Amino acid sequence: MEPHTYALCCPPQITVPKIARDFVTSVLRSLDLRHITDSAALCTSELVTNSYVHTNRGGDSGSGIGSLLWLVVEPTLVRISVYDANPSAPAPRSARDDDEGGRGLALVAALADAWGHVRGGPPGLTARQGKGVWCELGTLRA
Repeated sequence: MEPHTYALCCPPQITVPKIARDFVTSVLRSLDLRHITDSAALCTSELVTNSYVHTNRGGDSGSGIGSLLWLVVEPTLVRISVYDANPSAPAPRSARDDDEGGRGLALVAALADAWGHVRGGPPGLTARQGKGVWCELGTLRA
């Protein structure tokens, strides 16, 4: 399989995590990568949700600039990146049993083979502010 790159502009709307999850699911199913689709969809949802919450302060006013989902599919891995204008590094935290949030990055760490973040915008764009949070999942069947 030749490497493929897909991008989705994500407006600052509360519906964007579902739309991004459905986008990644559709791409991976079309490439016959169903065995990693569930994990990739959950990781996508968590990364996009974090971007939405921390860039737009959780509001649904549409006043933020949103984020960019960058999906790279290579022969041995899938890399999901979410870029936004917030330069703050992701900060994993420990959630209490009664907390409604705070488990997203722990889920990504548990499901992905690797994850991290980079400063700036996506490859090919000259954005200097902001960051990208990414995760990788292997495509080879165990």
